[in-house]
Amino acid sequence: MYQLEDYSKAFMEYLQIEKNASPYTVKYYLNDLETYHRFLKSEAIKNLSEVDQRTVRVLLNSLYERKLSRRTVSRLISSLRSFYRFLERENKVTNNPFLQITLPKATKPIPGFLYREELEKLFEVNDMNDPLGQRNQALLETFYATGIRVSECEGLSIQDIDYTIGTMLILGKGRKERYVPFGRFAEIALETYMNEGRKTLLKKSNAPTDAVFLNSKGTPLTARGMRLILNKMVEKASLTIHVHPHKLRHTFATHMLDEGADLRTVQELLGHESLSSTQIYTHVTKNQLRNVYMKAHPRANN
Repeated sequence: MYQLEDYSKAFMEYLQIEKNASPYTVKYYLNDLETYHRFLKSEAIKNLSEVDQRTVRVLLNSLYERKLSRRTVSRLISSLRSFYRFLERENKVTNNPFLQITLPKATKPIPGFLYREELEKLFEVNDMNDPLGQRNQALLETFYATGIRVSECEGLSIQDIDYTIGTMLILGKGRKERYVPFGRFAEIALETYMNEGRKTLLKKSNAPTDAVFLNSKGTPLTARGMRLILNKMVEKASLTIHVHPHKLRHTFATHMLDEGADLRTVQELLGHESLSSTQIYTHVTKNQLRNVYMKAHPRANN
């Protein structure tokens, strides 16, 4: 008899300790294992060694009957494949029934991004005489200047910013560190906020903190708080677009590539482990496409 709960717990510890997986990754794996557990109970399967190719096909059919997306199904199968790989390593099973399962990859949509005109409107809405306005401007400039993830921005500490060479030390996925440069606009916004707004906000709390971005109470700003701030900026700018931190990350990558940055450099800046993750940004804007055409085609201009 197997103890799926015990195996799941050991697998979670393996992900956290050996793989340095993020809390979000661990959460998704756990959800997938719970789904698998319910399926095994519904099929009266009590031993993992009973699972074979036929069982896997039944599982796939049940998932599609629930009208789950191909992407969700692919992720679940990938999770179970990793789970069984771990069990093989621990000598709990002798085969991986998910190893030979191949699923067509869902097409990846082109990431949404902001045009420069939309960004300019956002940069103009903050009151630079107000501590929160200074913070919001610094936050917006940081997202656009670096392309960092919201979780990375949430964990940004004062000592991570080096103004002398204009770089930030970012702790990314899997606790991997990388240095990301930032430009003059972000530098000015950050220095204004750090020297003025942040000091004012910090006085509202009795708890000292090294976190760069603080909320109105003087405590570290959460990822949720950052999203709310961006939404309020959009309202002030009277824009009809939806803006979130990851969209600014998409915008950073798109604009870098549009201006001639190579894919490997953008991969390094974004902290992508695989180049394939960065390749979704190889689209270009319609304006950029037209500009290249007009400059390159011999008969584009009279």
